[in-house]
Amino acid sequence: MKARTVRVWSVVHTWTSLISTVFLLLLCLTGLPLIFHHEIDELLGYAPRPEAHAGAARATTQEVADAALAADPGRVLQYISWDKDEPGIVFAFTNSAPDGPPDNATVRAVDAVSARLLGPVGVGPMLIVLKLHTDMFAGQAGKLFLGAMGLMFAVAIISGVVLYRPFTRRLRFATIRASAARRVVWLDWHNLIGVVTVVWALVVGLTGVINTWAELMLDQWKATELASMVGPYAGKPPPLRLASLDGVVARARAAAPGMDIAFIAFPGTPFTSSHHFAAFMRGDTALTARLLKPVLLDGETGEVADSRALPAYLQALLISQPLHFGDYGGMPLKVIWAALDVLTMIVIGSGLYLWLARRRKRGPARADAFAKRAPVPS
Repeated sequence: MKARTVRVWSVVHTWTSLISTVFLLLLCLTGLPLIFHHEIDELLGYAPRPEAHAGAARATTQEVADAALAADPGRVLQYISWDKDEPGIVFAFTNSAPDGPPDNATVRAVDAVSARLLGPVGVGPMLIVLKLHTDMFAGQAGKLFLGAMGLMFAVAIISGVVLYRPFTRRLRFATIRASAARRVVWLDWHNLIGVVTVVWALVVGLTGVINTWAELMLDQWKATELASMVGPYAGKPPPLRLASLDGVVARARAAAPGMDIAFIAFPGTPFTSSHHFAAFMRGDTALTARLLKPVLLDGETGEVADSRALPAYLQALLISQPLHFGDYGGMPLKVIWAALDVLTMIVIGSGLYLWLARRRKRGPARADAFAKRAPVPS
């Protein structure tokens, strides 16, 4: 590679890394506990646990809804969700209005058999960590800003890969020159850890960027696919009386054989129209359980109105969300994700140290050069 090309890539790598450094360290630091968020919530007592019901029949969806509304008088249901990993619990989301802001929502865990309330969900210190990680308490603007930092991180990774060969071509792989100056030792570790973690860092960085675009993708889907699905119902007012939830569940399952319900969105919420329920169905494998298929149902009659697969960009979003936090392979994968997260922090920190050390080294050299050029006073 030509020296000029190397210099250009070096400048790109340096400045994309420096600009994003502080925010990447924030994301890595907050991302580490989020990998184990469920275990931490359980340890701190913020994870509701289902009651023991050997062989008992499950409560109906309507019973779950009634229990949630009784706990929040004057509020409305937005969603009812069934977590595949917590079959004994159903989650109910209430808000001041069907389209109320997410920060105003209350999420309650309901026992799937007795329909008893088990406690609120999404409270405690992990909520603060999550908000810092996703938007720094700045809403959509914060998400898009962190997405931009993620793109810079990706450019820094790619430019680092390009530079790896020119800077290490005379060294054997994994060489650490322990007898050299401290800055050289840190450079060797920086290069080694960086090349070992490059694939993981790029995957997590890019999936994080995709996650910051979630609301924009949802708006696009609503403006195109969902608008087409509800087109025949244009101008129809919101239902005065909602259809039976148990009937809605039964019809949604019949419309998507071999699939189960991940969550139901009530009429007027961001995931559906003002007149329809939307039942988002999932498969039964590790991958298909993440890929949802919406079934639209009339809010008054419960009859199926339409059903079609989500577009590719939303499927990519659904896959990227669990991949970002290592939620595919249980505790072993979480431990691997945590170790790689720590190594990435070392790469980021060592890169900052190397830049500062180089500036300190150049400072005296520039001073000497200036002194040599300056006129000697007579």
